[in-house]
Parts: sequence; C-alpha cells; structure tokens
Amino acid sequence: MSELVTPSCDLLAYGDPTHAGPVIGLARNELFAQLAEHGFRSIALETDRVAALTVNDFVQEGSGTLDTVMRAGFSHGFGDLDHNRQLVAWLREYNARRPPEERLSFHGFDAAMETMSVPSPRRYLEHARDYLGLDVDLACDDETWSRTEAVLDATKSPGATPEADRLRVLGDDLLVALHARAPELIAATSRADWFRAKTHLTAGLGLLRYHKQSAERVDESTRVSRLSGVRDVLMAENLLDIRLAESGRGATFVHAATAHLHLARSRWQAGDLECVWYGAGSIVSALAGERYRFTDA
Repeated sequence: MSELVTPSCDLLAYGDPTHAGPVIGLARNELFAQLAEHGFRSIALETDRVAALTVNDFVQEGSGTLDTVMRAGFSHGFGDLDHNRQLVAWLREYNARRPPEERLSFHGFDAAMETMSVPSPRRYLEHARDYLGLDVDLACDDETWSRTEAVLDATKSPGATPEADRLRVLGDDLLVALHARAPELIAATSRADWFRAKTHLTAGLGLLRYHKQSAERVDESTRVSRLSGVRDVLMAENLLDIRLAESGRGATFVHAATAHLHLARSRWQAGDLECVWYGAGSIVSALAGERYRFTDA
C-alpha cells in the first residue's frame, strides 16, 4: 500500500484503460476497502456529480433503497453494472456500523451529461436560487437544450443565444451570492447543504459552458477535442471541489477511464477524426502537485 499512497497524496486516481468488463471494477472495490483501512474516507467515480448525491444520501444515512439509488444516482448506464451495485451496498453496510465522522462518502465527479445529449441548466441553477431564497427568473425551454441536435449540430445549439448569455450572467451572480453569504447560509443550514447548493450551481454553469462550446462552428476534430476538453475541465474542478468538501476527513480514491485520469495528454482517433485534449488528471496534477497520484489498472 505504501507504494501507492505517499504522505502528501490526498487524491489517488485508479485508471481503467477499457471500461470493458467487471474485473477492474471488482479490483477497484477491493482496493478501496483496503484504502479505507488506511484512512481514505471517500470515493469519486466517473458519473454525474449531482446524481451521485442520491447515492451518498443512501450510503451515509440509508435514505431510499439500493434499487432506487442505482437507477437515479448514476449516469452513462453505470448504475446497471454489478460491481457498482456491490460497491454501493458495501459502503452502506460499512457506514451503518460507524459514527458519522468515520463514514465513507460517495461522489461523482463527471458533468451532468450523457454521451449524445446534455440537459438544460435550468433545474441546477434553480436549486441554488431556491437555497439562496432569491426571486430570479431562470425559465428556459428545456427541450431546446436537451435534444441530441443541440450537441451534435452547432447550428442548432442554444449555447450562443441571448437566453444562454442571460443564464450565464444570472448563474455567475448566484455563485457570487453563494460565496458572499456563505457564513450566514452555513449557520442557518449546514456546510453539507451549502456544498450541495454549490454542486448544483457549478453543474449548471458547466452545462452552459459545454453548450457554448457546442455552438462553435469548427471542424469536427477541433469540435470534439474542445468538447472533450471542456468536460475534463469540469471533472478537474469537481475533483478539487470534492477535496475541499472532504478536507480534514481523509484522502479520496478516484476511479474513471484512464484518458480522464492519466498525466499525459489524451488522444482519441477514429477514421479522419483526431482529437487531443488535456484530461482531468493532467489538469489536477499540474494544480495540486504531489497531492495527486495516478496508477493504471
């Protein structure tokens, strides 16, 4: 274990080269169980961060049922994978026997998007607005934002429209207010509730960024490279934010596709399509230094 975890490491990333089967997922589960005995207190997977709050509620407090959280708490179909189900069940069993300060947390660190569609930012922004108790009109046509064409066809993307510009400004104002009022908000609610609101808000702002990039009219290789880059920036921001939320509780174990976590520049080629971008791991490593450590399965 000492060769994996150095004294300075608080983000240990475990890359999956293929996403091809259960072997690596089961090995991940076993490794995290060992890491938990060495002071790790959280795990972050390549799944929607907002949806994963449902999973964390279950593993922390027993809210809901295992079947429900596997359906609602994962993106990209990852809730259907048996090794993920085993992980969530084990986390709940582990936590049920321990006081809150010793319980393990579950996080997603991906953006709130699927492969062929990206949702409207409205409900994410509204969660933060309601937490702040503000009267701000964030209405938009969800269907226009969430349809497949909005991501695949720059001419049909709402990302560069006046509506998108308005939502970006309002979202940024909400983020300023959330931080400016943090002392009173946390005193009135809790640190966990504040971070929950921030998680929703940054997810909404991230979706606006992704939609903005989707609206750029560039060649396909550049387009996919930039969209991949935006997604990994969101992942990197989420990992750093997770560490802020988990500070003082122990290190975080991270599992995702190797392309998102390794230190090298990520590359993907299919026919004439050639994409290059910096993954979340290379970004976090540059910013966090020795706090971030990567190993491949």
